[in-house]
Amino acid sequence: MKNISTMDELDYEFFTTSNYTHLFNFEKNFNFKQTQIWMKDHFPYCFLYCALYAILIFGGKHYMSNRPKYDLRRVLVLWSASLALFSIIAVYRTLPILLHLVRHHGFYYTTCAPSAKKHPILSYWGYLFVLSKLVEFGDTFFIVLRKQPLIFLHWYHHIVTFLYGWLSYVEEAEYVKWFAVMNGIIHSCMYTYYTAKAMGFRLPKWISMAITLIQLSQMFVGTFLAMLIYYYEYIAKIKCHITTLNIIVVTIMYISYAILFARFFIQTYLSDKSVKNIGKETDANSKLKAT
Repeated sequence: MKNISTMDELDYEFFTTSNYTHLFNFEKNFNFKQTQIWMKDHFPYCFLYCALYAILIFGGKHYMSNRPKYDLRRVLVLWSASLALFSIIAVYRTLPILLHLVRHHGFYYTTCAPSAKKHPILSYWGYLFVLSKLVEFGDTFFIVLRKQPLIFLHWYHHIVTFLYGWLSYVEEAEYVKWFAVMNGIIHSCMYTYYTAKAMGFRLPKWISMAITLIQLSQMFVGTFLAMLIYYYEYIAKIKCHITTLNIIVVTIMYISYAILFARFFIQTYLSDKSVKNIGKETDANSKLKAT
């Protein structure tokens, strides 16, 4: 094995390139540095996209207030199925790399190792992951046009995740590998669930409850990882490839997510009204099975 004496001598490509992973041409030919420069130049536009998003969804909500809702069920099936498929493929490509890093080189290298050279699979799918956060703004327009409740958690989560993902790609924050893979796993389940619901399948409420619980768990794991990186960098004085700004942003982001998702989970599944609804649904399902 290659001898590593200091973090500055770390050859990131050596540690992330594995023989078991097939590399497609579109991944191999991806130019990370050129893409990173483009994203850095266009980062200010991200705030414009978010402002436009907010104007459209709240303007659309006002526009729809006195109009009948749209069904959009068939379109929603295609939309959710497409995002589910993307998330599944992204996890299939990136999760083996992350597990390979942890298994052979330790947890520290997955969060803090400087990346002078990027693994093409991680850089390519990381780029698509960031762009997918912009595409997922479209989720909100289905909510507005179908006149469903638009809660603060929904649009806040979309905006902050998009901005943080873009910032982290520009700064080459190594920690974002965990953020992207965890998000991809959850979205694979979530959009598959949305697809089934849009297709008219009657799914038990415990499935949506489990998905929300997994989302909430991700927020606590993310908060723990952010604090661990802070410990590496500022207490243990171990070099970590992440900026102070990024540590502050990701910590605030995950703590706020944890609070909001916990509040949503309690209100949706643990309040007296929600427990009664779950009980009624369970009784109804039991009667259907008995007939």
